[in-house]
Amino acid sequence: MLKEIVHHKNIILASGSPRRQQFFKDLAIPFTIRLKEIEEVYPNHLKAEEITNYLAELKANAFENELAENDVLVTSDTIVWLNGTALGKPTDAADAFAMLQKLSNQTHEVITSVCLKSIEKTEVFHCVTKVTFAALSDAAIQYYLDQYQPFDKAGSYGIQDWIGLIGISKIEGSYTNVVGLPTELLFQKLIAYV
Repeated sequence: MLKEIVHHKNIILASGSPRRQQFFKDLAIPFTIRLKEIEEVYPNHLKAEEITNYLAELKANAFENELAENDVLVTSDTIVWLNGTALGKPTDAADAFAMLQKLSNQTHEVITSVCLKSIEKTEVFHCVTKVTFAALSDAAIQYYLDQYQPFDKAGSYGIQDWIGLIGISKIEGSYTNVVGLPTELLFQKLIAYV
């Protein structure tokens, strides 16, 4: 369905995430991948979705003078928001372990912002999902890190991994958002955008 709607546009996904790329394939959206190294730094005063909105747009602005007339660029950013603090990707295994200990027996928010950019306009939107972890033992955390190495994931976990099967007791909102892209919202916004 989306393929027919966006057939006159060149959809560009600016993400190296295999999960986001797979979502685009699953949605049957024809797309190309274009990547740029961006230093993901944001002003300290930003909170929650302000952070992801800023970073998604920052990633899109890196392509400012490179878009052709029919191009629609899609960028995104995801954070885990716990007790007023943003948890991004871990710096190393020890950082990942500490993050999962913090998430254990707590409810946090997963926030993803998406930026759609063309020559004519830029639109940024976001999605928030509440995720509750059961109590995680240190042994379970260590097993997960050893077996799945989730070091490229915000909050050091993937809901679709083993940790999601044994550790997540409740989710309120979009599942795909927690994986890394709110596909149902993207579907609606992309139809309206093109």
